[in-house]
Amino acid sequence: MSDLDKIFKAYDIRGVVPDELDEGVAEAVGAAFVRLTGARQLVTLHDMRTSSEPLAAALARGAASEGADVIQGGLGSTDMVYYASGSLGVPGAMITASHNPAKYNGIKLCKAGAKPVGIETGLAEIKKDVAAGTKPAGDRQGTITGKDLLPGYVEFLKKLVDLSGIRPLKVVADAGNGMGGHTVPKVFEGLPVDLIPLYFELDGSFPNHEANPIEPANLRDLQKAVKEHKADIGLAFDGDADRCFVVDERGEIVSPSVLTALIATRELKREKNGTVIHNLITSKAVPEIIEENGGTAVRTRVGHSFIKAKMAETNAVFGGEHSGHFYFRDFWFADSGMLAALHTLAALGTDTRPLSQILGSYERYVASGEVNSEVADQAAVTAKVKNAYSQRPGVTVDELDGLTISGDDWWFNLRPSNTEPLLRLNVEASTEAAMASLRDEVLGIVRDGK
Repeated sequence: MSDLDKIFKAYDIRGVVPDELDEGVAEAVGAAFVRLTGARQLVTLHDMRTSSEPLAAALARGAASEGADVIQGGLGSTDMVYYASGSLGVPGAMITASHNPAKYNGIKLCKAGAKPVGIETGLAEIKKDVAAGTKPAGDRQGTITGKDLLPGYVEFLKKLVDLSGIRPLKVVADAGNGMGGHTVPKVFEGLPVDLIPLYFELDGSFPNHEANPIEPANLRDLQKAVKEHKADIGLAFDGDADRCFVVDERGEIVSPSVLTALIATRELKREKNGTVIHNLITSKAVPEIIEENGGTAVRTRVGHSFIKAKMAETNAVFGGEHSGHFYFRDFWFADSGMLAALHTLAALGTDTRPLSQILGSYERYVASGEVNSEVADQAAVTAKVKNAYSQRPGVTVDELDGLTISGDDWWFNLRPSNTEPLLRLNVEASTEAAMASLRDEVLGIVRDGK
């Protein structure tokens, strides 16, 4: 049996195939998932990795051995699983390792209605069950049947975002050889979009670049193509297409905080006085813009389980994370990179201005991006930083998630990694010079104390 401590993460199961994650583990997870949920039916999808289809089949066998009828959706994006789980009212399983290298694969699970399954909401129980080697009860053998979920997914998304009146747009989309290559052509079909595809061939070996658009190096091909083709916008999806990043017509990368503010503004026009969730490393501009548009901004810790829980608790209309995850109440509070892309196209297509001008009012501050430092004692170094800043006049200290120190026109957050001996620093200030000065000052303390 695999080392389960190594592959059971906070939000999913993930490991190297077959050394850490194999068909035996997937089958056991399928059976344990049915025992956890009591489901009589569940749905599975998988990404384009060579190991994904066999792992999906194994998970389905395990689920069927516990009497559940399995709907096999075949190839799909992670947000297609959320669509299927929500629309069918059944638990879902997605076989994917998202943006991880080719040797990895994983399993993302959700309960009926796309409710998340994390370590505190069922994953720990599944891990314990798999470790115990529980055998199926054998009272009933479930059925396994195939179903094409893509047409329903496409139709549902287009009902959520009105694209009927948009002007013709030239769009470059980089799927990174991931699942965007499967979903984008169908979603864009019938729209006034001149689509220029980059790396739409499904290939889990990722021959062109990593399918991880949060890394600027992986956006260079998209930036170049947008400028070469004089496109209106560039879209980049990660491996399982649940995240979307945007490049404007100049080839400049758009901050996910800016997209959060844009989509929040659109959703607040539809629902006056709505609540919008943002995590604590999104730009200070995000809550300002939410409140200027009549909404209530609610701040959360980093991580989709916190965002989804707070969204359900507050009935928030929308939520955004700086990592490129965007969550929608009308999508069962789940995240969808494709929905974020459609909102951005709708905003662009109903305005005569180029994207950079549309987004200009949402860019108010200068951010450092995430800067990682390896430290032996995260708590001691964080305490040292807190001590250096907490007594300064006009400063506020917040420990919702790591350490956040704020002044009048600047803030920084220092958070420990859950899996590595790293401290992650995010800094924002009113000017480039102020941001750089603050960033370097904090890093000086962090790296001196490592």
